[in-house]
Amino acid sequence: MKLIGLQSLSEWLITFGTGRNVLLTVIFMLMTVFVVRRGVADGIEKWSSRLMPVLFALFLVLIIYIFTQHGAMDGLRMYLVPNWEHVNGGLVVNAMGQAFFSLSLGVGAMMVYGSYLSKDVNIPKTAGQVAIIDTGVAFFAGLLILPAMFVAKANGVQIFSETGELISSGNLVFTVLPSLFDSMGLVGEIVGVAFFALMVIAALTSSIAMLEVPVSCLQEEMKIKREKSAIILGLAILVFSVLIAANFDTLFDWVATASTMYMQPLLGVVWAIVIGWVWSRNALLKEIQQGYPEIEKTWFWRIWPIYVKVVCPIAIIMVFAYPFL
Repeated sequence: MKLIGLQSLSEWLITFGTGRNVLLTVIFMLMTVFVVRRGVADGIEKWSSRLMPVLFALFLVLIIYIFTQHGAMDGLRMYLVPNWEHVNGGLVVNAMGQAFFSLSLGVGAMMVYGSYLSKDVNIPKTAGQVAIIDTGVAFFAGLLILPAMFVAKANGVQIFSETGELISSGNLVFTVLPSLFDSMGLVGEIVGVAFFALMVIAALTSSIAMLEVPVSCLQEEMKIKREKSAIILGLAILVFSVLIAANFDTLFDWVATASTMYMQPLLGVVWAIVIGWVWSRNALLKEIQQGYPEIEKTWFWRIWPIYVKVVCPIAIIMVFAYPFL
């Protein structure tokens, strides 16, 4: 905004406050509802095909730029060189929460999207492709965030907490990185706009996926039209979102931690039990065979049912139990 002379508006946007938080929350939720209410083909698919290329292009440009800055290599070393002393149950819980959040597994987004696939699609192959792409995007996000934090440190910005840990979550996005961009002058304003445009696109695609789950449920189970379902649920979510935005310091980190690191993985346990123990194995096999007729003879089918039925629930529960051992 400073670039085009709107100084007062720029100051309002960069100043953390309840009014700004609530207004931007309302705008963001309206954008999400606008896409979801238009359906899969005209809404989600259409806008995702537009937003994702922009997302990847911004990623690449920002990574290249950050790598040219002093301090970036220190962040790259921290990101890529493992420190085994930091590997513990808490780290695994955080990583598992990130994986569930990234794929929206606990909230059923992948299952809803999967239900829209045609019957002749090879589900194991498609699932593998989704996992690889998602992991790749997460890896490139790390190539941007960690070097950017150490560039911020080189510019005099505090990136470590009082306990010596890297600042994360809301403080990272809304305090550390804006301080970095501010220290870079005019170039920082351009990079900052690009970075937060990236954040908005990533958040919007995730928000669309998560709203689609309950909208699809209302549409199919209660026979409520898609547009009405999207509006009803969008308003309900908006009420809770405004409550969080208005009490950001108190609620944001708590809600983010509870939902991503605990609720979604525990819901994953429930889904694993449903698929592994409740859903008939033969019914599951017949469903997958529609797109992969020879799957029964593969190693995937010999391993995957046992993996989902036994390994997944036990592994997730053990990770949660680790801190109490």
